[in-house]
Amino acid sequence: MQGSGGWLEIAQGDEALVVQVGGHWLVAGAAKLDHELSRLDTLAAAKTVRIDLNALEMLDTVGAWLVLRTCRRFEGRGVAASIENVPPAFAPLLDQVARGEPPEPRPPPLPGIAEVVRAALEFVGVETFAFLAGARELLGFFGLVCVAVARAFREPHRLRTVSVVAQMQRAGVSALPIVGLLSFLIGIVLTFQGADQLRRFGAEIFAVDLLGLGVLRELGVLLTAIIVAGRSGSAFTAELGAMHVNEEVDALRTLGLDPIDILVLPRLFGLVLTLPLLAFYANFMALLGGALMTWIALGIPLNEFLRELRDAISEWTFWLGVLKAPFFAATIAVVGCRRGLSVERSAESVGRSTTLSVVESIFLVIVIDAAFSILFAQLHI
Repeated sequence: MQGSGGWLEIAQGDEALVVQVGGHWLVAGAAKLDHELSRLDTLAAAKTVRIDLNALEMLDTVGAWLVLRTCRRFEGRGVAASIENVPPAFAPLLDQVARGEPPEPRPPPLPGIAEVVRAALEFVGVETFAFLAGARELLGFFGLVCVAVARAFREPHRLRTVSVVAQMQRAGVSALPIVGLLSFLIGIVLTFQGADQLRRFGAEIFAVDLLGLGVLRELGVLLTAIIVAGRSGSAFTAELGAMHVNEEVDALRTLGLDPIDILVLPRLFGLVLTLPLLAFYANFMALLGGALMTWIALGIPLNEFLRELRDAISEWTFWLGVLKAPFFAATIAVVGCRRGLSVERSAESVGRSTTLSVVESIFLVIVIDAAFSILFAQLHI
């Protein structure tokens, strides 16, 4: 492989491979030398490799790097490689290039048990403090809303009736189709599953009792609140968030108007007045679906269904469910408006706040429903 510029010769024995390097190993011939060095990869494997620089006449930084890279490549394959007979004039350059090479990348060490436990505790601590900070902000906003509500009762002209009616139409009337459809299907599914289990004991008629108690006390109002939280609560956050990004909320404050009175109270009163009516409608649609299923699957006529339903429920059963609706509505409205007014000035923040609004609303609705269940159990009603 000798020629003009740099050259190399290969002598392969049984166990050792000798690479004789000579000539001018300079940047001008680096491409040719690199091509010839690549042929070493196709040779038979050897246990040791010796790179002999005895015939080397000229060497620059690129040539030294090629020699060192060849040696490192053999070492990376587990072959004992060495550089021999280095001319004294070129030894400092090889040492300098060797020191300047980046170290071999090493995989990061696996974390120990202590590190894992510490990271887990740190995560739990950060999330706990974030939760407490969010709860504090929500409680403070709830206090502002309570003050605004008291002020509205004292000065009724501060409450805009047209805005309240508009919010009732958007949160109530527009939600009738989806609430009615889902409640109707829930009534069908609950009755069918209950009858299927009770059929083993010949007590299919008690599926009516299961439907009446489950829907009127819990499922009707809870399902309605979850639908409204996902539909109207997210809309509140998105609307107020977009207004905050567009600086419309700041414009209201500049005009001397309170955003709580203008933006929050109409949505709060509209939802509080609407959700009990939606819950009543959901109860009716769920019972209608259950009655249809008992007639089709069990052969129970409507008059017998109504008679069994009347015997199963008490006069308080319906009101215990509807009583929760205003509390659910106030929670959804406060959380949705608070998230909307606290967004940052970016579209990403609006989307993130909308998601958090729905999650927090549903979580708080379920917590409040559990609290009511415990209260009713303690009062034996």
